[in-house]
Amino acid sequence: MKGIILLALVWVFCSIAINTSAQTNRPAINNAEEEDIFYHTVERGQTVYSIAKMYDVKPGDIHRLNFGSDETIKAGDKLKIPQKKIAKTSVSKPDSDGSYIYHTIQARETLYGVSKQYGISGESIVEANPGLSHNSFSIGKTIRIPAGEKQKQTTEIVENRKGTKEIYYTVPGKETMYNICRTFKTSEKELLKLNPELSGGLRTGMTLRIPLRINEKDIPKEAEPDAREVNAILDAKREIKRVNAAKIALLLPYNADKTTSVNATRERTTEFYEGMLLAVDSLRNMGYSTELFVYDIGDDTAILQKILKTESQTLEKVNLIIGGVSNEQIKLIADFAKANKIKYVIPFTSKNDEVLNNAYIFQVNTPPAYLFANASYAGANLFAKYNIIFLDTKDKDNQTDFIQEFKRDLKERNISYKDVVYDAENFPATIQNQLSTTKPNVLMPISSSLEALTKIKTVLRMIVDKQPEYVINLFGYPIWQTYSKECLDDFHALDTYIYSLFYADNMNPNVKTFYENYKHWYSKNPASTIYPKYSMLGFDTGMFFFEALQKYGVNFENNLSDIDYKSLQTGFNFERVNNWGGFINTNIYIIHYNKDYTITRSDFK
Repeated sequence: MKGIILLALVWVFCSIAINTSAQTNRPAINNAEEEDIFYHTVERGQTVYSIAKMYDVKPGDIHRLNFGSDETIKAGDKLKIPQKKIAKTSVSKPDSDGSYIYHTIQARETLYGVSKQYGISGESIVEANPGLSHNSFSIGKTIRIPAGEKQKQTTEIVENRKGTKEIYYTVPGKETMYNICRTFKTSEKELLKLNPELSGGLRTGMTLRIPLRINEKDIPKEAEPDAREVNAILDAKREIKRVNAAKIALLLPYNADKTTSVNATRERTTEFYEGMLLAVDSLRNMGYSTELFVYDIGDDTAILQKILKTESQTLEKVNLIIGGVSNEQIKLIADFAKANKIKYVIPFTSKNDEVLNNAYIFQVNTPPAYLFANASYAGANLFAKYNIIFLDTKDKDNQTDFIQEFKRDLKERNISYKDVVYDAENFPATIQNQLSTTKPNVLMPISSSLEALTKIKTVLRMIVDKQPEYVINLFGYPIWQTYSKECLDDFHALDTYIYSLFYADNMNPNVKTFYENYKHWYSKNPASTIYPKYSMLGFDTGMFFFEALQKYGVNFENNLSDIDYKSLQTGFNFERVNNWGGFINTNIYIIHYNKDYTITRSDFK
């Protein structure tokens, strides 16, 4: 009996071992092997929510497949993503709803290999992934495959309703009507009768109905695509599509037809427009011509919908659209831009997802997750050899998301930090006990509020003034720029650094010139209470994109690295979010208030 039990236990153990070994040695799952999932490699700034939106799945689906992803994910993580179930079809074009399946590029894979795997042309894959190039076709990257699209066959024999056989012939490149008629023993008149679309001329890719009058064995066979030619598509040079005069549509809610008092939105959009006009004038002085079409789209979508319909003939011909404030407005403009293949700049909001699946979008204002990730990375680089102290002053406006990201970056690099809770009575002694005399110290309040800053600055200045053995810096937030009236002297005394998307140095000659021109044109100064200054945002946005159009044409996205605009307030470093999506601005500034009362602004890209 014991022998039987022992044998059974051995059998169970072996079964478990074999099963475990099979799972361990299982090759990487790919679309061809297991169609229900694929892999996504997390990039800096991405969240489960943004990844879910990117692939049109639910965040809960990602959480279910990836243990721990509901708490945190980090750059480099490989997530399982559920492949959407797509009904198989024999149509030669993608589904009308734009459905796709996704493929994760494996080691040693080529565009030719992927095209063969899915029975689709290399050109179709590249068309579905505008960001795909030799550099981006790399291990771990994801590309999308149009659902239902198959490699077009040159010929297909079908039987029509009368029982007569016909050939469906897909026109290859360099084909002629004369050659088709001679090959298939038909006439141009007969072809035109069966294919009325030929009245507009013969075009590559057309599928023609042709009477079967030759032996089936004599029908031209489809040529197998050459692997080198398919792979070379990724290296194809993209010619600049130049424009004589850049045509720009500006769609913003000015509320010009309303008699109500000026509100914040109107003031901001008006200043943005005024700054953009200064950009047009500056480019005119440089010899560039720009046509600006301006529309007041109101506060909701009703007026915008009417404009997109009644002004479609004009708007379809512009090279660039700028505008939209609400997500509803942005959605309408984004769809219009995508349908008409027009570049679209979202100038204000950072909280919109259209960029994830629309290749024509440029989002100027960095999404918070990307901002925090880049600022955290910059901070970890800058303060790697510092004694880092986080201060919890128990105030409002806690920057929890950024602090968590920053601490995660520090932990990954094995950089230690300290947490200190503020107590008014004991703070001088408490903070001094945490300071180091052997390396510089950097302190960062968890709250971005002025109240938090006010609580700690006096004590820190006292230490700096009376105990020079302590080297102290502050690291803070974009909003700190608006505290200059109360804290500017303290910022310099405490050798302060802040991260920000926006910063204008009022001592810069170009900034001074901008203020002078603005005052000359509009007999006023930009609103001092608005951060950032929307007039400068309009100027920087106009200068960057209008000059890009003039120098590099309507497909300027292929030359983004060559655009070298020295901005007044807003830096630009656009990166494509994935191979099929648009671009987000990932540039941030590190602003340093030096002890000698100078201020330096450094780009971090």
